[in-house]
Amino acid sequence: MPEPIRIELPATREALALLHAGDEVLLSGPVYTARDAGHERLLAAVKRDGVLPFDLAGQTLFYAGPTPAADGFPAGSVGPTTAKRMDASTLALLRAGIVATIGKGARSEVVRRAIAETGSVYFAAVGGAAALLGQHVNAAEPVAWPELGTEALVRLTLRDFPVFVATDAAGNDLYESAPEQWRAERGIRP
Repeated sequence: MPEPIRIELPATREALALLHAGDEVLLSGPVYTARDAGHERLLAAVKRDGVLPFDLAGQTLFYAGPTPAADGFPAGSVGPTTAKRMDASTLALLRAGIVATIGKGARSEVVRRAIAETGSVYFAAVGGAAALLGQHVNAAEPVAWPELGTEALVRLTLRDFPVFVATDAAGNDLYESAPEQWRAERGIRP
């Protein structure tokens, strides 16, 4: 089994273009958490101002709501949220300059096309492992909207945070190809 690919964030689209759907990756560096309410505010800012707020251009959005610090860690649990819930905002945010997203689960066809169009990447983190994932966070700094609680915009600094490339910059999708590959390896016809 090949070693995981190490990526330092923020990553350029050129660096992300070298990744392939299914690659195991360890992310280190800053990401910004955003869930439903945060996405509404980000999208409103892009529509109003024409640019991403808080210097988010070139950054990675993590669909998560970190819990308060616990057991000596800057964040308690940090689990991925179902990415499809953010699909309505994703196209505009990618076009505005977000280069990667992290969540769990498959994305819509519209988002897969938007990822390919912009040369972005969607990383999938394992759901149900939020306490373990929280141990890969070195810092958690509120950026905006503290009144949203766990849905506030928070800058997390990750260290060797484990993810898989779910949709690569060419639009190849692990959630689509993995079942086909599994069936083919077993001689099962669709």
